[in-house]
Amino acid sequence: MDYKKTAADILELVGGEKNVASVTNCMTRLRFVLNDAGKADVEGLKKVKGVQGVVTKNGQFQVVIGTDVSHVCDEIKKMGHFGEETQAPKEKKGIVAGFFGGLTAIFQPIIPALAGSGMIKALLALLVFVGWVDSGSQTYQIFNAFGDALFSFMPFMLAFSAAKYFGCNQYVSAALAGVLLHSSFTSLEAPILLFGFVPVTQVSYGGSVVPILLIVWAQSYIERFANKISPKSVKIFLAPLLTIIVTGCLGITILGPLGNLVGQGLAVGFNWLNDYAGWVIPFLMGTFCPFFVMTGMHYCFAPIQTIQYATLGYGTILGPGMLASNIAQGTASLVVGLKSKNKDLKQLGISAGFTGLMGITEPALYGVTLKYKRPLYAAMIGGGVAGLYAGITGIHTYSSTTAGLLALPVYIGGSGFGNVINAAITIVISMIVTAVATLLLGFDDPVEELAEETPAVEKKEEEQAPSMRIEIASPVKGTEIPLSEVKDEVFSKNIVGKGAAVIPSEGKVYSPVDGTVASVFDTKHAIGLVSEEGVEVLIHVGLDTVELGGQHFTAHVAQDDKVTKGQLLLEFDMDAIKAAGYDIVTPVVISNTDSYLDVLAADAGEINAGDMLITIVK
Repeated sequence: MDYKKTAADILELVGGEKNVASVTNCMTRLRFVLNDAGKADVEGLKKVKGVQGVVTKNGQFQVVIGTDVSHVCDEIKKMGHFGEETQAPKEKKGIVAGFFGGLTAIFQPIIPALAGSGMIKALLALLVFVGWVDSGSQTYQIFNAFGDALFSFMPFMLAFSAAKYFGCNQYVSAALAGVLLHSSFTSLEAPILLFGFVPVTQVSYGGSVVPILLIVWAQSYIERFANKISPKSVKIFLAPLLTIIVTGCLGITILGPLGNLVGQGLAVGFNWLNDYAGWVIPFLMGTFCPFFVMTGMHYCFAPIQTIQYATLGYGTILGPGMLASNIAQGTASLVVGLKSKNKDLKQLGISAGFTGLMGITEPALYGVTLKYKRPLYAAMIGGGVAGLYAGITGIHTYSSTTAGLLALPVYIGGSGFGNVINAAITIVISMIVTAVATLLLGFDDPVEELAEETPAVEKKEEEQAPSMRIEIASPVKGTEIPLSEVKDEVFSKNIVGKGAAVIPSEGKVYSPVDGTVASVFDTKHAIGLVSEEGVEVLIHVGLDTVELGGQHFTAHVAQDDKVTKGQLLLEFDMDAIKAAGYDIVTPVVISNTDSYLDVLAADAGEINAGDMLITIVK
């Protein structure tokens, strides 16, 4: 994928830099907060190469890219001054929508850390299982701390994320989380009395979820009130002082114990489900997970899953059902890719299929299964059947990570090997049932459009007609190389236009055309010309030489000057530029390439200034 080109196309189609309030990315999606979502060209975005789909929810405009999303996001950020705040402008929502939207916003940023920590725990379990690591060794204890740290200090992580969502000071929130985990508080012996008469319930808050969320929610109101009543001269310390004391006292006496009771209640519910209806959740998750992913609802199950780990030591809410569903999505996409005769769909289906099998399903979902409908139905059938098996056999996960083939180690635990064996059988069932269903249901394979012969014929005729050709001379003496060999993708990928490049053997640049100077950069490293025929020629001396600030360059023309072919435009000190660490290769690019049938470079090799370098076919 050409990240710069894809990024430029996306930025233009979402309404340009001025329409973007912020942009960031998750594992597979660009997440924009747009000033006016109506300015975004949704259909145009779906046609951009590399874009798998477009989703709008929770105030965010999301563009599904796949696993290359971070590279595209980096390129977009280079093109404009955007913030990274992912919280969307406040909008009126129903109570249920607001609750689930809040959980999604709070848990989404910590998902990568959860997945990474969970995988460390899983790999340790695997190494102990095969006998390569002794669970009593110091090495095991050290790496176990790597995997456990996030879960042991979960209140800190959630404090930061929740504060961002509720709009309060993140560092004050972290301080409040520290209160819950501080040894001076946790080591107190019951009965504990605040001020000598207010009872404090001793609770183990490590790994807890609900208490800190309630506390930060309360902080958001208390902090605003404290800022409002504090005089400006002392607000810098008085407002946080009041916030920490009031919220902290409220947290350890009421909100923290209340949150703990909620967690215990959920644990009772989990146990009842596991004992009497253990098959329900994996079956429903295996069948309908694609719709949870489309709406972002799958993030809402993360806090419940975390509570399960904290209270029961294992999870059943997400892992088993999502394993069945993710494998099904990957399999359906892979089958479509292998069976399709369309080159683009084949490439996308196979690539997204393997990614889906690893647990990242958005490329498969938006690029293949949802788009062609019947593969989605096949994935739901396969995921449901496999999820039902996972539920009936009661498989558990013992740490949190992305549900895919590499997640098998998180099923190692309990007594014997039955759990991990049943997880492997779940994978096999999901793959076989989905593959068969995809083949039986079929899909509408798009007909690959054949290139028309007429343009090629016209091109040949026009190349034979001298009046339809424009020749551009070489502006420098040296060695010509193809533009594709220039070590800068802006030029090598023809992003700014087609052309050629010359490695100079002398430091002089001459005009390759009769025309006008359109621009001379302040740093003098590049000159733009417009020929009498309207050809736009960019001459760029060196790579990244803009950083020299004009040093070692001497310009002999100014903007709007009339020039003739062979006229001296610029001089530069080759040795000094190379000594400064810069490549002196000089791309010569036709900026308005799209205005012509073709732009053809001369054969590579030695070339003199004034020799024909580029031929333009009108």
